[in-house]
Formats: sequence, C-alpha cells, structure tokens
Amino acid sequence: MNKTELIDHIATTADISKAAAARALDAVIDGVTTSLQNNDSVTLVGFGTFSVSERAARTGRNPRTKEEITIDAAKVPKFKAGKALKDAVN
Repeated sequence: MNKTELIDHIATTADISKAAAARALDAVIDGVTTSLQNNDSVTLVGFGTFSVSERAARTGRNPRTKEEITIDAAKVPKFKAGKALKDAVN
C-alpha cells in the first residue's frame, strides 16, 4: 500500500473527504517526524513505538575498491511493533 492508497482507505473508513484524510495523514507524519527530531519517542498503544537509535561510527569497506572507509556515527529512526499489531499480522 502506498500513500495514495492509504489516504483512500482512511477517507473511506472514516467517511471523510480525501483532502481531509491527506491533511490528517500529513499531520500524523509531521508529528512523528518532529518528535523524533527532538529525540522523543512516539508510542501508539497497540500499534507500536517510533524512537531514535544511535548508530556508532564504524569502519566499512568499499566493495568496488576493497578500500577501508570510515562510516560516521548517525541517528536512525526505529520502529518496534506493539503486541496488537504483531497479533493482527500472525
């Protein structure tokens, strides 16, 4: 399912216009993004938790030249599925 299909699903399920569904989805995505930028986690009970994880600097290898390179430390988004979501999938 892509973003357009998700907007259609939200509009149909919630009985709202596609424009309102698109604004609602964009607001949710913006809220999660803003929280993660502030190093806060976002927990949606039953669905899951979005958080930020620290990835340490490490040494990698260029597959083309086999030369060692340094990969910088980074913050990466992480998602942990909640119990209800896990149960719904299985």
